[in-house]
Amino acid sequence: MTLHGRRARLRDLRARLKGPSWVGGLGLAAGIAGLCVPVLTGLAASKALAGGAVALVVLLGLHVAFIAESPVRRAGAWWIVAVQAWLTYLPLTVFGAAWTPVCGLLAGAVLVMAARIRSVVLVLLALACGPVVLAAPDRTMIDPLWALAAPLTGLAEYAVITLTSRARRLGEARTEVMRRAVAMERRRFTRDLHDLVGHRLTVLVLKVQLLERLVAEGDEKARIEVSETLELLRNLSADVRAVAHGLRSSSLAAELGSARSLLESARVRCQIRVSCRDLPGDVEEALTHALREGVTNVLRHAEARQCSVHLLERDHMVRLTIRNDGVRPPRRPGDAGQGLLNLADRVSALGGWLEATSSRTGQFTFSVYVPRKK
Repeated sequence: MTLHGRRARLRDLRARLKGPSWVGGLGLAAGIAGLCVPVLTGLAASKALAGGAVALVVLLGLHVAFIAESPVRRAGAWWIVAVQAWLTYLPLTVFGAAWTPVCGLLAGAVLVMAARIRSVVLVLLALACGPVVLAAPDRTMIDPLWALAAPLTGLAEYAVITLTSRARRLGEARTEVMRRAVAMERRRFTRDLHDLVGHRLTVLVLKVQLLERLVAEGDEKARIEVSETLELLRNLSADVRAVAHGLRSSSLAAELGSARSLLESARVRCQIRVSCRDLPGDVEEALTHALREGVTNVLRHAEARQCSVHLLERDHMVRLTIRNDGVRPPRRPGDAGQGLLNLADRVSALGGWLEATSSRTGQFTFSVYVPRKK
């Protein structure tokens, strides 16, 4: 086993030792051991220690096997309780009053069974496990105090078992919540990394390609493109820090201006029309990611010459529409990019949806609908 594996096993062992099951188990073991002391003392006084110790070990083995079962209805548990009842009452005729304390173990087992199958009758039987022996014709074979204390002993054992089980379930639930939180954070990080950094990288590649062409043609716009490329690199650095620290600083207005500049630098005529302002933060963030994804797709998957971006609102429904020409042949059916999948998650979380249509004339329309919260 590797060093990493040994460390993982050691951490798992420490977690189990600190868990509620071990604490409850130690408490239960201490209680059972405390109950065995008067039994063994009485057996030694009556000179029946050997046979009584064997019977006690068998009884304790059955009892522990029963209470350690999963708390579900199981047919096999009934015979264990039946045998335990037989080993509780029959030895009274042999070992006498020294055997009376074990009635408390039977009371605890019957209470556990009553909880598993939700039976009121079994609860009453459990409370009678000790007092019922007071009806024995020979009072010398019964210890009245232990007989009356049997229901209390059973209740104490049942309380320890129940609290331990609930603490274990709560621990498992907490672990599951933490696991889901980690999974959601990992998904958020992956989504933001793709939507923010992936978009910037795509734009940066296009800018470098354009810059290479301008330099080859001796175009004076090369210097402007160099400045814009440097600005993109600075924005990319800021986006990486934002994703790493979970920060969100999306601006739809700034993204609209960036989209126009980017499309026009790629020699795509751009028309932008906005008829709604002061959008809620979550709506604006979702539309900002939608705009980035739409513009990226125009540049990567089309040979566009014209592109229009319309941001409209009607009946508390905000619609972002990106329409362009120069559509290339479609990819494989159902082959949606990760960006569209991430965007669909963002929009559906706000009660919105996506639409995409293409015409025979090479026009492609991408629309995002998001309800504005009243």
